[in-house]
Amino acid sequence: MGDEVEKLHRRGRANFAELVEGGEQRLDALFRTIPALGELAVGTVYGHLHERPGLDPRIREAATLAAIVAAGMAGPPLSVHLKTGLASGLAPGEVTEVVLQTAAFAGFPRAVSAADQLNRLFADAGLASPPARTPREVVLAYCVAPPEDAEPDVLALLTEVTRVSATATGPDRVLVECFGDDSLDGVLVFRVDGENVVEVAVYRQAD
Repeated sequence: MGDEVEKLHRRGRANFAELVEGGEQRLDALFRTIPALGELAVGTVYGHLHERPGLDPRIREAATLAAIVAAGMAGPPLSVHLKTGLASGLAPGEVTEVVLQTAAFAGFPRAVSAADQLNRLFADAGLASPPARTPREVVLAYCVAPPEDAEPDVLALLTEVTRVSATATGPDRVLVECFGDDSLDGVLVFRVDGENVVEVAVYRQAD
């Protein structure tokens, strides 16, 4: 059992160091007084849970942030998981949406405490506050009212379809499935920079 915990701890430290600059030194400072707690916490969160295939890293970190806000932990856990959430592909606007969503279920005082801490954390990280709209929101607005200079094949697909389903896949990427009636007609892959769509790839369903 001891060897397995040690392996998970080593793997967790390596994963955390990949996500956060100076991560190993940060862990050493955080758990200096109780290193055994670091072994258990880091081994569980970043050794075991981080590598489970059932959720992608973005969803896992969003769920973690929601749990942190719901528990009222507006200290080191929020700071750490803002960093790992961004490194795992969450956009800053998605982080604030998680806090907003949590307010409805965990209460406004805890969400307000988290928002107050995020003011400082965003400033320390050099992030815009408030952040830009989420990539998904930018892309959905584009799909509803495409710009006049949009590529003809993009316009054609958006004009033909009756329904779209948008899924953010990273901090600047959104995949849009385009449906005509009940069939998938094509897929658009958007790249977003701040409030702007900067690239759209079109993939048509084969006849």
